[in-house]
Amino acid sequence: MNTWVEGAAGSLFDIDNLPYGVFSRPGEEPRVGVRIGDQVLDLAPVAAAEMLDVHHVFEEPTLNPLMAEGPQVAASIRRWITGLLTDETERGLVEPHLLPLAEVELLLPVEVADYVDFYCSLEHATNVGRIFRPDAEALLPNWRHLPVGYHGRAGTVVASGTEVVRPSGQRKPPEADAPTYGPSARLDIEAELGFVVGTPSALGHRVGVDDVAGHVFGLVGLNDWSARDIQAWEYVPLGPFLGKSFATSISHWVTPLAALDAAWVDLPGQDPAPLPYLQGSAARGLDIDIEVELNGEVVSRPPYASMYWSPAQMLAHMTVNGASLRTGDLFASGTVSGAEREQRGSFLELSWGGKEPFAGGHTFLEDGDEVVLRYTAPGTGGGRIALGEVAGTVVPAR
Repeated sequence: MNTWVEGAAGSLFDIDNLPYGVFSRPGEEPRVGVRIGDQVLDLAPVAAAEMLDVHHVFEEPTLNPLMAEGPQVAASIRRWITGLLTDETERGLVEPHLLPLAEVELLLPVEVADYVDFYCSLEHATNVGRIFRPDAEALLPNWRHLPVGYHGRAGTVVASGTEVVRPSGQRKPPEADAPTYGPSARLDIEAELGFVVGTPSALGHRVGVDDVAGHVFGLVGLNDWSARDIQAWEYVPLGPFLGKSFATSISHWVTPLAALDAAWVDLPGQDPAPLPYLQGSAARGLDIDIEVELNGEVVSRPPYASMYWSPAQMLAHMTVNGASLRTGDLFASGTVSGAEREQRGSFLELSWGGKEPFAGGHTFLEDGDEVVLRYTAPGTGGGRIALGEVAGTVVPAR
């Protein structure tokens, strides 16, 4: 199946991708679009012209109303868009509403309800354990039995391109007698994937592993910016707080689950076997390659296929106690790291706790540094597709 949109065929945003986003133009209200090649299709006027029952969801400033319609409506809309962009007879209606990316402003695509971040890479968890607990077991006893996570701050999830202000807080180096206050000196990134919930669930009812497709609308690229010195002092006994909550960047584009049908792979293996509520045929991984770029130089290529815990297991564990899902909930994978040094998804690991500089002398982030995360996966058309990139530049503390 080929698209008639010039320049889109064979690109990373071909007809088998079609991610959703929210855009605006000067003097106009934000609304929903879909990306094809290097253009955005303004869906609202096309849906109104064709009198779609759900045309109103494309006039909204977030994807939440569209996501709340559920997986069957989402599948129907995807078929409709695919038809618009492959049927030459639709070209006269659609082409006037294709807008070059350079002429629009891309916005935060989702109104985030709750944000949960997991810790699902065996390699990352092992590296962090060895850095911080060199004389003890790298993994804590619970790690292979459940997807460890923490509840983050939804209000500081920001769109790609938003500047990241260096956070300030309490820091206490191991050799110091007391903490001091000031800007973080160990600012870091975490290359992750985020999963966006469309269909909610009722309080008191858990979501099973094999129900993930009924609730997750799509994926975003995600950078969980982290202040390691603030985090190290505060996290005992209740876990991450101010060292994480100042900013989490996500991509402008939400890639529908359907676009990743060709990317599912078996997990590397889980030992011991998870408890029954974490088992199911949907407990699978994704073959998604990540590229971490620092100031224009690629410094790491983490493979998401190496992750120990699956997205479906994250969702099942998040709701096993009866916690409800809301449209717009965001849960993230935790840092993606592979077995090799050049596959580590955080600067903490790349510099081994600040002891081994990389990329021309870097250990942690300096003011003015720009980090860009890029993602690709196998597409259903036989080539590769791109998930939305995540960019952010560090600016001085205020």
